[in-house]
Amino acid sequence: MNRVSFFLKEALRSIGRNPIPSFAALMAVLITTLVLGIFIPAVQLANGAAADVRDRIQVNVFMKTNATKADVARVQARLQNDTPHVKNVVFVSKAKAYEEQKRLNPAAYGLLGKVNPLPDTFRVTPDDAKNGSAIVASLQKEGVSGKTTFVDSKIGSTKESKNEAGKIVKITGAVKLSLGLLGGLLVIASILLISNTIRLSLFSRRREIEVMKLVGATDSFIRWPFVIEGLVLGAMGGLVAIVLLGLAKLTILNQLEGIATLISRPDMIQFGPLIGLLVLSSVAVAAAGSGLSLRRFLRV
Repeated sequence: MNRVSFFLKEALRSIGRNPIPSFAALMAVLITTLVLGIFIPAVQLANGAAADVRDRIQVNVFMKTNATKADVARVQARLQNDTPHVKNVVFVSKAKAYEEQKRLNPAAYGLLGKVNPLPDTFRVTPDDAKNGSAIVASLQKEGVSGKTTFVDSKIGSTKESKNEAGKIVKITGAVKLSLGLLGGLLVIASILLISNTIRLSLFSRRREIEVMKLVGATDSFIRWPFVIEGLVLGAMGGLVAIVLLGLAKLTILNQLEGIATLISRPDMIQFGPLIGLLVLSSVAVAAAGSGLSLRRFLRV
């Protein structure tokens, strides 16, 4: 216990001797932890949003206006049983489609009176967003004249609703990549700053280290104060970042209940586990910086 207390005192004394580099290292860990604290929920939110968008991608199969109930049943059976990559099939009758569109645009559809120009429709959900085109292709064949036709003569047309979804997936991917690169650069900067801080401590105490070695001090006895110094800087930076994240949560997110509900998801990490993960990350960054410095610059 006395040895641990000695190591801790030496680490704190070393931090006091080099306040500017120690503060720079602490701030680097703080900023890195803040970015990680935002990055982890942001990535989960982006993944969830992208998954929701992918789940909404559909292939609309429009029947011809003269299709009978038998034709509808035949096409539905084909979609459900003989078409690959189909996850779900929902039939929307022309009457239901008319009511939906009339609610969205009552003025325009009011002019039509009782005329219903909409066809019966199958809304097909693919098993994967990228397989929508495969479903469309499976419903087509090459006709006698070389022109592409549908496998069933009562299918009028198909449409894949993927353009908007594709844009959203690309945007979320770009956000994840940007935050990931920023987080990675900050982690590297934190490790290098902590390494440099430990190196300065080693340099300022080189005479003392030589004397300790001459009187029989072991390498581990000499190294431990510097290891603890790095861990203290990492823990302090991480704790300050967690306090700031907690304050932001209390003063901003918790006050915007509607926004908080909008951006929260059941599968997102809770604040408690996030704190634990951030503490471990800050300590790991500090340990990496200390280890790098000791391995490269401590020659006793």
